[in-house]
Amino acid sequence: MTTIGAIFLPSNPPESLRSVAQAADQAGLEELWLWEDCFLNGGLTASTAALAWTENLRVGVGIMPVPFRNVASLAMEVATLGRMFGERALPGIGHGVQEWMGQVGARAASPLTLLREYATALRALLHGESVTVEGRYVKLDNVKLDWPPAVPPLLSVAAGGPKTIALAGEVGDAVVLSGGTSPAQVAEAAKVVTDAQIVVFLPALTGPGAAEKLAADALVYKADYPGVSGSPAEIAAGVAEFVAAGASKVILQPVPGEDPAAYARWVAEEIRPLVD
Repeated sequence: MTTIGAIFLPSNPPESLRSVAQAADQAGLEELWLWEDCFLNGGLTASTAALAWTENLRVGVGIMPVPFRNVASLAMEVATLGRMFGERALPGIGHGVQEWMGQVGARAASPLTLLREYATALRALLHGESVTVEGRYVKLDNVKLDWPPAVPPLLSVAAGGPKTIALAGEVGDAVVLSGGTSPAQVAEAAKVVTDAQIVVFLPALTGPGAAEKLAADALVYKADYPGVSGSPAEIAAGVAEFVAAGASKVILQPVPGEDPAAYARWVAEEIRPLVD
């Protein structure tokens, strides 16, 4: 069954997350996803708080840029989340936006090499293995977690271009495609990603001027596909196109300025029941 979730945009102040997460949990939303965009909310702190404030909600982080953290450090943090919250914690990693990585002095000459080395080591650590590796970027000497999670969490890996999509499908349990991805692009990704879930961030809006708001947002972020708008039935039909193309999870994305708690409730109560 397809998972339908909502995104808590990092343009929202961090202190508003509690009410949003609790509203989402009470409404029965399956998943709430957070973004660790530079230089806004911290993904690990925000996801930990959201998980602690809720009972059933799964919380995804899409995504944590790997140049930011040593892989052993991230493994410790993710393992702790796994032991505390089990399968409700959904970590996600990616090579990050290169301009931002340059701003913090962490831009890799080969982002794909870094992502492959990092994801491989992270998965091994989360599976309780002792890891020794001397890679181009990742260097570990007999590192083993004392508190690995009882069940390793599903690891999402973000991807945009064809090479990154292929790599993400190889090293991740799920491949996260960014907002602005069309059903046709999902179908192309599904040809390569055969053993991992496909997660799509889909801009979706209802109400007066919804299509215009989505178009303006797409223009700002240079996205070719603006998303879906209209009535709940029309939006559910748009979601169905992504599911038919191969999406395992469709996480609906508002535009800045929307009430995030109301948006989460709307996704759970009005869109979820219309999607198989």
